[in-house]
Amino acid sequence: MHVTRNHPGTQPGPAECFTGSVWLDEIAAPPAPSRLRMFSVRFAPGAHTAWHRHPHGQVLHVLEGEGRVQRKGGAVETIRAGDTVWIEPDEWHWHGAGPRTFMTHIAVVEAAADGTTTQWDAHVGPEEYAAGASPDTRT
Repeated sequence: MHVTRNHPGTQPGPAECFTGSVWLDEIAAPPAPSRLRMFSVRFAPGAHTAWHRHPHGQVLHVLEGEGRVQRKGGAVETIRAGDTVWIEPDEWHWHGAGPRTFMTHIAVVEAAADGTTTQWDAHVGPEEYAAGASPDTRT
Protein backbone atom coordinates (compact mmCIF):
# COMPACT_ATOMS: atom_id res chain seq x y z
CA MET A 1 0.00 0.00 0.00
CA HIS A 2 1.11 3.53 -0.72
CA VAL A 3 -0.47 6.74 0.56
CA THR A 4 0.09 9.80 -1.64
CA ARG A 5 0.04 13.00 0.36
CA ASN A 6 1.60 15.39 -2.14
CA HIS A 7 -0.18 15.82 -5.45
CA PRO A 8 0.79 18.04 -8.35
CA GLY A 9 -0.78 21.49 -8.14
CA THR A 10 -3.94 22.47 -9.95
CA GLN A 11 -3.29 22.91 -13.66
CA PRO A 12 -5.33 24.94 -16.16
CA GLY A 13 -6.94 22.92 -18.93
CA PRO A 14 -4.96 23.45 -22.16
CA ALA A 15 -6.71 25.64 -24.75
CA GLU A 16 -6.25 23.01 -27.47
CA CYS A 17 -8.44 20.60 -25.45
CA PHE A 18 -10.91 22.89 -23.66
CA THR A 19 -13.13 25.90 -24.31
CA GLY A 20 -13.40 28.29 -21.37
CA SER A 21 -11.82 28.09 -17.93
CA VAL A 22 -11.11 24.55 -16.72
CA TRP A 23 -8.92 23.36 -13.84
CA LEU A 24 -7.44 19.86 -13.48
CA ASP A 25 -6.26 18.12 -10.34
CA GLU A 26 -4.57 14.74 -10.67
CA ILE A 27 -5.93 12.40 -8.02
CA ALA A 28 -4.24 9.14 -9.00
CA ALA A 29 -1.69 7.92 -11.51
CA PRO A 30 -0.22 4.80 -9.88
CA PRO A 31 2.95 3.21 -11.26
CA ALA A 32 2.86 0.28 -13.69
CA PRO A 33 1.41 -2.22 -14.00
CA SER A 34 -1.61 -0.03 -13.12
CA ARG A 35 -2.96 2.02 -16.01
CA LEU A 36 -5.52 3.92 -13.93
CA ARG A 37 -5.68 7.71 -14.24
CA MET A 38 -8.03 9.79 -12.13
CA PHE A 39 -8.65 13.54 -12.16
CA SER A 40 -10.93 16.08 -10.54
CA VAL A 41 -12.00 18.54 -13.23
CA ARG A 42 -13.70 21.86 -12.46
CA PHE A 43 -15.42 23.71 -15.30
CA ALA A 44 -16.50 27.36 -15.12
CA PRO A 45 -19.98 28.11 -16.50
CA GLY A 46 -20.04 27.33 -20.23
CA ALA A 47 -16.60 25.67 -20.22
CA HIS A 48 -16.29 22.26 -21.86
CA THR A 49 -13.96 19.79 -23.53
CA ALA A 50 -13.28 19.43 -27.23
CA TRP A 51 -14.50 16.25 -28.93
CA HIS A 52 -12.38 13.33 -27.73
CA ARG A 53 -12.33 9.60 -27.06
CA HIS A 54 -10.59 7.15 -24.73
CA PRO A 55 -9.21 3.72 -25.70
CA HIS A 56 -10.79 1.97 -22.70
CA GLY A 57 -13.72 4.31 -22.08
CA GLN A 58 -14.23 6.78 -19.27
CA VAL A 59 -16.25 7.12 -16.08
CA LEU A 60 -17.42 10.57 -15.01
CA HIS A 61 -18.94 11.16 -11.58
CA VAL A 62 -20.42 14.62 -11.02
CA LEU A 63 -19.59 16.06 -7.60
CA GLU A 64 -21.21 19.49 -7.87
CA GLY A 65 -23.17 21.68 -10.21
CA GLU A 66 -24.85 20.96 -13.49
CA GLY A 67 -23.22 20.02 -16.76
CA ARG A 68 -23.70 18.64 -20.22
CA VAL A 69 -22.41 15.57 -22.00
CA GLN A 70 -22.92 14.42 -25.57
CA ARG A 71 -21.78 11.46 -27.62
CA LYS A 72 -21.30 11.88 -31.37
CA GLY A 73 -24.71 11.60 -33.02
CA GLY A 74 -26.59 11.66 -29.71
CA ALA A 75 -28.58 14.26 -27.83
CA VAL A 76 -26.99 16.63 -25.34
CA GLU A 77 -27.70 15.24 -21.86
CA THR A 78 -27.92 17.23 -18.64
CA ILE A 79 -25.83 15.82 -15.78
CA ARG A 80 -26.03 16.87 -12.15
CA ALA A 81 -24.31 16.23 -8.82
CA GLY A 82 -24.57 12.52 -8.01
CA ASP A 83 -24.84 11.38 -11.64
CA THR A 84 -22.35 8.87 -13.04
CA VAL A 85 -21.70 8.57 -16.78
CA TRP A 86 -20.05 5.59 -18.52
CA ILE A 87 -18.58 6.49 -21.90
CA GLU A 88 -17.85 3.49 -24.11
CA PRO A 89 -14.32 2.74 -25.40
CA ASP A 90 -13.50 4.89 -28.46
CA GLU A 91 -16.83 6.74 -28.26
CA TRP A 92 -16.42 10.34 -29.46
CA HIS A 93 -17.90 12.70 -26.88
CA TRP A 94 -17.57 16.00 -25.03
CA HIS A 95 -18.59 17.18 -21.55
CA GLY A 96 -18.52 20.29 -19.44
CA ALA A 97 -20.45 22.78 -17.35
CA GLY A 98 -23.91 24.09 -18.08
CA PRO A 99 -24.18 27.67 -19.31
CA ARG A 100 -24.94 29.17 -15.88
CA THR A 101 -23.24 26.91 -13.34
CA PHE A 102 -19.87 25.55 -12.37
CA MET A 103 -19.54 21.77 -12.60
CA THR A 104 -16.95 19.49 -11.02
CA HIS A 105 -16.57 15.84 -11.88
CA ILE A 106 -14.18 13.01 -11.20
CA ALA A 107 -12.85 11.52 -14.45
CA VAL A 108 -11.45 7.99 -14.48
CA VAL A 109 -9.68 6.43 -17.47
CA GLU A 110 -7.37 3.52 -18.16
CA ALA A 111 -4.32 4.17 -20.31
CA ALA A 112 -3.63 2.04 -23.37
CA ALA A 113 -0.50 -0.13 -23.44
CA ASP A 114 1.44 2.78 -24.99
CA GLY A 115 0.33 5.15 -22.19
CA THR A 116 -2.25 7.02 -24.28
CA THR A 117 -5.43 7.97 -22.41
CA THR A 118 -7.15 10.40 -24.79
CA GLN A 119 -7.36 11.21 -28.49
CA TRP A 120 -8.44 14.81 -29.02
CA ASP A 121 -10.30 16.21 -32.01
CA ALA A 122 -12.04 19.48 -32.98
CA HIS A 123 -13.53 21.95 -30.54
CA VAL A 124 -17.27 21.75 -29.94
CA GLY A 125 -18.92 24.51 -31.96
CA PRO A 126 -21.05 27.15 -30.23
CA GLU A 127 -24.13 25.82 -32.02
CA GLU A 128 -23.43 22.28 -30.78
CA TYR A 129 -23.01 23.45 -27.20
CA ALA A 130 -26.03 25.79 -27.37
CA ALA A 131 -28.25 23.06 -28.81
CA GLY A 132 -29.51 22.62 -25.29
CA ALA A 133 -29.84 19.56 -23.14
CA SER A 134 -32.46 16.92 -22.73
CA PRO A 135 -35.02 17.47 -20.00
CA ASP A 136 -34.38 15.90 -16.61
CA THR A 137 -36.18 12.55 -16.48
CA ARG A 138 -35.84 12.08 -12.70
CA THR A 139 -39.04 11.68 -10.80
